Amino acid sequence: MSMAASRLRSDPPPRMVVMGVTGSGKTTVGEALAHAISATYVDGDKLHPQANIAKMSAGIPLDDADRWPWLAKVGETLSQQPAPVIVGCSALKRAYRDFIAERAGAPVLFIYLDGSRGLISKRMHERTGHFMPTSLLDSQFATLEMPGEDENAIAVAIDAPLDQIVADIAAKFGELPS
Repeated sequence: MSMAASRLRSDPPPRMVVMGVTGSGKTTVGEALAHAISATYVDGDKLHPQANIAKMSAGIPLDDADRWPWLAKVGETLSQQPAPVIVGCSALKRAYRDFIAERAGAPVLFIYLDGSRGLISKRMHERTGHFMPTSLLDSQFATLEMPGEDENAIAVAIDAPLDQIVADIAAKFGELPS
């Protein structure tokens, strides 16, 4: 058994956010990762107030006034769920990530799902049953501040099969400082 696989099974970070723009795969990757490490996965879309969902469904981007209460719920969820816990949340700006970690009351590892606009747009056109229209993708990329090297974050490319993406995340867990 490799060191990364051993750490993945025995010592995942206690609080994680799978982040990225809409359509990057937060729910799919978050659920698969949670299954791989026996963690709880919480879909951040379910933490949105109905007014936010209605706004996005109508093709209207959220503004910061819409986001702060939702981000507070994300952080509170991270603090209240037994570890390990993963929440899917866009967390597009550094200020949002800092706020989530503050609300969580402990370090949070942000797992940035990194993909091109073309790939993500293609995936959004193929998915069904989601409230977020493809028309909001540009506003998501415009808002995105990729995690800096000084943040508690890792990036993983999403242009691979799901099992490879999860394996890539697991390998990066093994590289984290203890």
